[in-house]
Amino acid sequence: AERAVRGVALGRKSWLFAGSDRGGERAAAMYSLIYSAKLSGIDPQAWLADVLTRIGGHPNTRLDELLPWNWKLIKDSERDAA
Repeated sequence: AERAVRGVALGRKSWLFAGSDRGGERAAAMYSLIYSAKLSGIDPQAWLADVLTRIGGHPNTRLDELLPWNWKLIKDSERDAA
């Protein structure tokens, strides 16, 4: 359990100076998404790189497809179709 929260403890001093409350909220949201990707068994860097390239042309009504737990299902179905 201690190892799982080590990154949070190490970054605490850096996040103290996020710049503003809004910056802190954005950092927390990104940290949450990255950790969700890890929990879903996805490489966070690969997921984030793919999502950032696709999000510009992705319909707003289907943004939930890009969340880590849904992204894995889409990638698996694309791989099976190929």
